[in-house]
Amino acid sequence: MEIGVWEWAGFLGFVLAMLALDLGVFNRRDHVVRPREALGWSAVWVALALAFGGLVWARHGSAPALEYLTGYVIEKSLSIDNIFVFAVIFGALGIPPLYQHRVLFWGIASALVLRGAMIAGGAALLHRFHAVVYVLGGFLVLTGVKLLLARGAASHPERSAVFRALRRLVPATPRLEGNRFFAVENGKRLATPLFFALAMVELTDVVFAVDSIPAIFAVTRDPFIVFTSNIFAILGLRSLYFLVAGLVERFTYLKPSLALVLVFVGAKMALVDVVEIHPGASLGVIVAILAGGAVASVLRARKAERRPVAPAAPARAEGA
Repeated sequence: MEIGVWEWAGFLGFVLAMLALDLGVFNRRDHVVRPREALGWSAVWVALALAFGGLVWARHGSAPALEYLTGYVIEKSLSIDNIFVFAVIFGALGIPPLYQHRVLFWGIASALVLRGAMIAGGAALLHRFHAVVYVLGGFLVLTGVKLLLARGAASHPERSAVFRALRRLVPATPRLEGNRFFAVENGKRLATPLFFALAMVELTDVVFAVDSIPAIFAVTRDPFIVFTSNIFAILGLRSLYFLVAGLVERFTYLKPSLALVLVFVGAKMALVDVVEIHPGASLGVIVAILAGGAVASVLRARKAERRPVAPAAPARAEGA
């Protein structure tokens, strides 16, 4: 797909403008993001992503548009896994809801740059060395299988060796200083818990990008499609976090569904020279897997709610 410089510039300009509006206008003051506000912003980001897909369809045809939409669905679904870890990070470091949006904003703004570099590097590798496609495909399959086997395992990023090393290297204060990432105490510049939360959010995103970016390369090799689908999914991650952070644990079969998606796209990538799957078929399989997991989770939750609670045993009388 031939992409002009002005298309790249236009998309990057749009992203910068939306980030400026987000922090400079709509969220100039720190506040607790309520579910209603999060739902509204989630709807806005999804609508913008779909509108961009329509623009790709109008300019470049149905095949690139389907690849973009498939990549967007993959990245959006895999990014839900980030929400689990973000919630753990904020809870472990004691970050109040009032400042969580600011941490996520700067964490995701940094992630846009890091992911752009990773996508550029991945595209160059795939273009130069075709055999890399088999390595990435196998990696995705193994990651999916590992995710299936690790189902139910708790995540503790605050206990990681990287986090402990960061705490030793960076002088810190345990006290929050409003929405500041650094504070000055006794003439020394110290990192606040907000800084460590930001660092862990960025590190977490890089770790998850190692899975999600190759997954989109399994759908298309076009850097523009990979980048735009990835970025649109990431831009909506903050509002999605505030919308579903308290609900993700109810979706019992979410992680198995994500694991199956990784196995599917990994197998598709590894077998690219043997089997050709139409982008529309790929999108249908991925949506079916995710929808099946969501429906199964809801049915299980409803069944658990209807399950009768066993009556408590009667207290024994004294002296009995």
